[in-house]
Amino acid sequence: MAKTSSIEKNNRRARLVKKQAAKRAELKAQIKNLALAPEDRFVAVMKLNELPRDGSKVRVRNRCEVTGRPRAFYRKLKMSRIALRDLASIGQIPGMVKSSW
Repeated sequence: MAKTSSIEKNNRRARLVKKQAAKRAELKAQIKNLALAPEDRFVAVMKLNELPRDGSKVRVRNRCEVTGRPRAFYRKLKMSRIALRDLASIGQIPGMVKSSW
């Protein structure tokens, strides 16, 4: 089980990303627009730099919904491999059985 503070910090980042997504997208569009004057694009870069770093989408870490584990994460299931194995072996995941031979 991951530390609760790590999980909460990641949740806080995710909320901030969602809150600032439109503003960041608008500024990035201005920066990529070559029709604008270089001074205006530079101002957009400076405004983007003033926004909090945790508002960036890449700073959010994929974590297991069950345990909070940050590694070995299956995106489709939103679960780590260990939690998936535990739930499959006790029959909690429909259609999945632990193989044996």
